[in-house]
Amino acid sequence: MALVEIRGLVKSFHNRKSGDVQILRSIDLALDASQTICVVGESGCGKTTLGKILAGLQTYNGGSFLYKGQEVSKLDKQQWKAFRTDVQMIHQNPYESLNPTQMVFDMIAAPLKRHKKATNFTSLYEQVIKLLEMVGLTPVEDFIDKYPANLSGGQRQRVSIARVLSMDPKFIVVDEATSMIDTSMRISLLQTLKEIQEKMGVAYLYITHDLALGRYFAWGQRLAVMYLGQIVEIGPAERVLSDPHHPYTKAILAAGKVEEVDGYELKGVEIPSFRHIPSGCSLSPRCPQAIAGLCENVTPTLRTVSDSWQVSCHLYQEQS
Repeated sequence: MALVEIRGLVKSFHNRKSGDVQILRSIDLALDASQTICVVGESGCGKTTLGKILAGLQTYNGGSFLYKGQEVSKLDKQQWKAFRTDVQMIHQNPYESLNPTQMVFDMIAAPLKRHKKATNFTSLYEQVIKLLEMVGLTPVEDFIDKYPANLSGGQRQRVSIARVLSMDPKFIVVDEATSMIDTSMRISLLQTLKEIQEKMGVAYLYITHDLALGRYFAWGQRLAVMYLGQIVEIGPAERVLSDPHHPYTKAILAAGKVEEVDGYELKGVEIPSFRHIPSGCSLSPRCPQAIAGLCENVTPTLRTVSDSWQVSCHLYQEQS
């Protein structure tokens, strides 16, 4: 039984002018303890919406979302409370996620006290110290009585991570957690998250638009590519990035120069609106390999092209 599993997940928002707008379209994912799935895609593709749903911060309109085998939408009050403790989210902006009037100690101690994870002040202090050490804020004395204004972006994000870890989570959604910190500190922060995974066995859904960071964080794990609310390719990260199958994966790799995919470009630069998603394959108007009469009329499905590797493209439908 997977720790987290979604089947045919759908999310729609209501728009006064155009009615219901579908942002997530039949998403399938499964994740076990200690595993990572990296979701990559351009801004506005739906990946953050997916993360918020899996963190319990947004509802879903269709499909199934199972946590430890139980449908999340049907959890009772006690089960929901346990879910919200087990499942946490590290947000993109460390400048907005911390209370500017609280010291580091108070921010990390607050959830420990609220959930009665410390029986006395000594226990509380020791747990805060341990969490700060775990996220690399050492020597602890240099940080424990600081306010957010006295911390760098990277240090603020580490405080956010320590606060999340205070709940002893089993699954963490990491949403563009390094995008607002110095480039020189990004790999260091991701390495800290990897070390935490090794120590705690936590599972990650890592969301990013940066393929280079996705490659680093998901190496040896799985990588999913999203386009207009759908997963178009998912498989072992090193294989997807070294031998991309889907035309969209090839295009973003070529644009990002993560791997050499010489001369591969999509037609045009504008992504279609969710209000006007093309029929058939949603990439077909931009795809240089589109098959006339097929791609613009028939929606492809995710098909297995090799072990643990799936692609949603008519070029590979006959190989399944």
